[in-house]
Amino acid sequence: MDTGDVSVHPPVPALPGAAPPSSVVAPHDNPFGEPSQRRAPAQRLRKRIGSALAAIAALVAKFFAAIKGGLLLLPKLKLLTTSATALVSVAAYSLFFGWPLALGFVALLFVHEMGHVIALRREGIKASAPMFIPFLGAAIFSKSLGDNALAEARVGLAGPILGSLGAAAVAVAGAILGSPLLLALAYIGFFLNLFNLLPVVPLDGGRAMAAMAPSMWFLGFGALVALELWRPNPILLIIVIFGGLETWRRWQQRKTRSLEQAAYYRVSPRNRLLVSVVYIGLIVALVIGMEASYVHYASGHDFAHYF
Repeated sequence: MDTGDVSVHPPVPALPGAAPPSSVVAPHDNPFGEPSQRRAPAQRLRKRIGSALAAIAALVAKFFAAIKGGLLLLPKLKLLTTSATALVSVAAYSLFFGWPLALGFVALLFVHEMGHVIALRREGIKASAPMFIPFLGAAIFSKSLGDNALAEARVGLAGPILGSLGAAAVAVAGAILGSPLLLALAYIGFFLNLFNLLPVVPLDGGRAMAAMAPSMWFLGFGALVALELWRPNPILLIIVIFGGLETWRRWQQRKTRSLEQAAYYRVSPRNRLLVSVVYIGLIVALVIGMEASYVHYASGHDFAHYF
């Protein structure tokens, strides 16, 4: 999701956690013939929490060490900021998802955001490293999203394109390995990118509409409001507020009918058609991906009803 010069992508609602820990092994007798004392429940809980946090930190460090080479290709990206905020987000999401799914979810958010960063670099615009905001998604910062509506659409659609490819790779791996967890993660990734294609700013679909049909912003905003009324959600409410303010601001600018505004939104019919084909094609592909990766996971919990 983009808000002016900021790209923010909301996460999906929290999912059930991993399977419960195994039962405690019965104590063995000590050399004096008396049974040893069991550890206090609080001590066992502290040990498990410490072990879980250590495992999460190790996995996040390993993941970002693997992508460090790719990040170095993009000048001045702050790897430390990305890693630190990613670690915090993984820890937060793991409270609901369990850490394997939380780690995968943050990785898919990163792939999505890197689509925007790469597109901005191609437009000659410097962008910040992705920064993760627990329960609100991720964000990148740049001075602009391009010199015109077509560039804005390219930047906006780059996130869902790369994000969809990332989710598809996870789905293929899940199918080959027969892993319900990977298939569930792919389902979440497909849904995340599909949600961001709603035709309202500051979501990615709203960026595409800048080059296709800006009046569709009002339809997208109406759909967001209806969804919030149907299933109230604090995260969605934040998006509705930002969406309403950004839609009003952009439409007021267009009403000035200045030469600058006319030049910004001037898109040739050919390019408008290309953006439309990519936009609609992405929606169709993501719906198919969700259908193909749909699974029952985590002791009978059905991920579909969370969306």
